[in-house]
Amino acid sequence: MQKGMHTDTERCVRAVQSKDARFDGWFFTAVLTTGIYCRPSCPVVPPKAENMVFHPSAAACQQAGFRACKRCRPDTSPGSPEWNQRADAVARAMRLIADGVVDREGVPGLAARLGYSTRQVERQLLAELGAGPLALARAQRAQTARLLIETTDLPMAQIAFAAGFSSVRTFNDTVREVYALAPGELRTRAPKNAPRTTPGVLSLRLPFRAPLNPDNLFGHLAATAVPGVEEWRDGAYRRTLRLPYGHGVVALTPHPDHIACRLTLGDPRDLTVAISRCRRLLDLDADPVAVDEQLRADPVLAPLVDKAPGRRVPRTVDAAEFAVRAVLGQQVSTAAARTHAARLVTAHGTPVDDPEGGLTHLFPSPGALAELDPETLAMPRTRRTTFTTLVRRLADGDLHLGADSDWPETRALLLALPGFGPWTADVIAMRALGDPDAFLPTDLGIRRAARELGLPSTPAALTARAAAWRPWRAYAVQYLWATDSHPINFLPV
Repeated sequence: MQKGMHTDTERCVRAVQSKDARFDGWFFTAVLTTGIYCRPSCPVVPPKAENMVFHPSAAACQQAGFRACKRCRPDTSPGSPEWNQRADAVARAMRLIADGVVDREGVPGLAARLGYSTRQVERQLLAELGAGPLALARAQRAQTARLLIETTDLPMAQIAFAAGFSSVRTFNDTVREVYALAPGELRTRAPKNAPRTTPGVLSLRLPFRAPLNPDNLFGHLAATAVPGVEEWRDGAYRRTLRLPYGHGVVALTPHPDHIACRLTLGDPRDLTVAISRCRRLLDLDADPVAVDEQLRADPVLAPLVDKAPGRRVPRTVDAAEFAVRAVLGQQVSTAAARTHAARLVTAHGTPVDDPEGGLTHLFPSPGALAELDPETLAMPRTRRTTFTTLVRRLADGDLHLGADSDWPETRALLLALPGFGPWTADVIAMRALGDPDAFLPTDLGIRRAARELGLPSTPAALTARAAAWRPWRAYAVQYLWATDSHPINFLPV
């Protein structure tokens, strides 16, 4: 699968005729005779090829006057893998839109974060996605509204506000236009088994492309969980979330065909952002078929991929938090890193209530950590300097880590900090910035796996050998780590 595949009509027609779910999110099918648009795997009888046109986004379909299919619900497709595997301006813009930046800061705010003019951003998005940033954000608001309508008993006026609409009238008009139903009709037609929740609490399903191997994904998150901020409870990974309008608590439970997500939000306006960050955390928009196909071409990796296909890269909901934790974990065990982090959380984190579990705090913000007394840090002086420099740069805004980060540029900025070597910079690039090609040739676990598999074990030689795995070296890291018996590789019981 590749950039702009919606222009390959013949390939798109074949995908629709075979109802191939692997293409969901890559393109959307608009049916000229019905005026609706679908995902490729729509279960209805495929239309004739001459009645199909293809668009790169749901927003483009809506711009062209098509309504969402009530059967396949194309707005619930996994996101396009392109936005998580590319580092260009369009991909960074899409990650920011998913994080709600247009709703909070407008198109000028989006453009400022990217370092472009609003006209340049609009032109690039329109050229590739068939819709500008406002239309893309509008499509996302419509999806959020539908989710709230169908899974909560919130009044419609509150839903309009929570989904980011400027008025109830705009909310009503958008829902009717996108779904061909009034908001009240959407609620009436909602599946009877849809979970109904109290205000502020949502239960929903996060879709993904199969296969997905949950072992290393949830194993890593559970094994490195910081007490008070994260926990594994009743088969779910739970953690606190720092969000634009407040805070939240999420519980994520793996199932064969979806991830169950239970969100408790202080402010429903944070729903879109919370879902986006949970999807990034679990790498749910990855294309495992493309990743595994590339890695399987290496005869050394092929048995590892065949044994447990669909490994994802465990990421983070907060890039700054992960960077701080990466420094705390330098040259110490997982248990020691958790202990250091827990002390910071207790002393400097924001307290939260968690009636359903044992979560107690939000992880401290860079601003709070920048104010602490360095002498209270139980770590060597050189690492103390690394820590204080990092949190000060993050707090001052001199260093920005987020969905819009330019991967090579940010990696260079990290390497310029005192105490930052390739391992720290690359693990942040892999898990906090989302670079799918980040590689850890100096990691002890990777070098040990390389020796056992007959791969070169020196960093330079292993890096040269790993060139064939590009652009998916971060996924190769997961398969190499999985050869060890460390708890990060096993789903907790």
